[in-house]
Amino acid sequence: MGNVPLKVGVHLPFSERQMQGETPRWQDIVTMARRAEEVGFDSIWIADHLLFRFEGIEPRGGWECLSLLSALAASTSRVELGTLVVCTGFRNPALLAKIADTVDEISGGRLILGIGAGYHEPEYQAFGYPYDHRVSRFEEAAQIISGLLKTGQVDFAGQFYQARECELRPRGPRAGGPPIMIGTKGARMLQLTAKYADLWNGWVAFDKSHPTAVPPLREAVDAACREVGRDPATLGRTMTVLVDFVGTPDLATRLIRPDSHAEPIVGTPAEIARALHSFTAEGISHIQVALQPNNLAGIEQFAPVIEVLNAERGTGN
Repeated sequence: MGNVPLKVGVHLPFSERQMQGETPRWQDIVTMARRAEEVGFDSIWIADHLLFRFEGIEPRGGWECLSLLSALAASTSRVELGTLVVCTGFRNPALLAKIADTVDEISGGRLILGIGAGYHEPEYQAFGYPYDHRVSRFEEAAQIISGLLKTGQVDFAGQFYQARECELRPRGPRAGGPPIMIGTKGARMLQLTAKYADLWNGWVAFDKSHPTAVPPLREAVDAACREVGRDPATLGRTMTVLVDFVGTPDLATRLIRPDSHAEPIVGTPAEIARALHSFTAEGISHIQVALQPNNLAGIEQFAPVIEVLNAERGTGN
């Protein structure tokens, strides 16, 4: 697998106590986003969770993803903006496509719409969303979202969703809409990724943030593409990794995932840059970095990494 050009984005905080025990307010988030743009990140990303309830950890809530992203679209000028990933089970899919086209308009065509089926049952229960048949519901949602964003219209009647003679009017700045990214490792979801997505995301931030994690995932993605008759080379590959500048033993708690066994990327700016660039040899073209600490100080600590990457590729921002 030959090297590919690499984009690097940052996963911004959105939930209670996510900034080294502090809750990010809007001013914190927009300040981080603007600074990320200034130091040369290619993209900024927001997760979509309404409420975390894990045993043994105090509940945590998150700000609503698409509201934040819309405001960030109006508060930045260069970086791509992505959802990592928005849960299709939380919103009507036709409306979600409408929101995405609107955010793309506000941003001037910088949105990457990452979508997924969700996983955390407590937030479904708390907000009154059905948790059953998640992949089947996602399949219908993906058909509606893809159809609307790529063609501007859809006429769909399924078991879970309907969008009869639906149109997106007016259209956003891109005739084919923003690119769709699906984050998954499951076999059935990978088939849907091969059918409907422009990009695939593999989240290894809670596991081993190392290129050795890529080959089995890549093989599964390639196989799914072949099964639906798609050239695997036409599906872009992205990966979310963890970079930890903090280095304390409470990493799982800081990540709001008590069951995680994260092996983050650590080291000097040159070592971190080298680790990130090594993913390109595995076909990864865009990396989203989850930072510890996930605050403005983390952005500043990562800035020298971007300087190294830019020096290696002979560019600057």
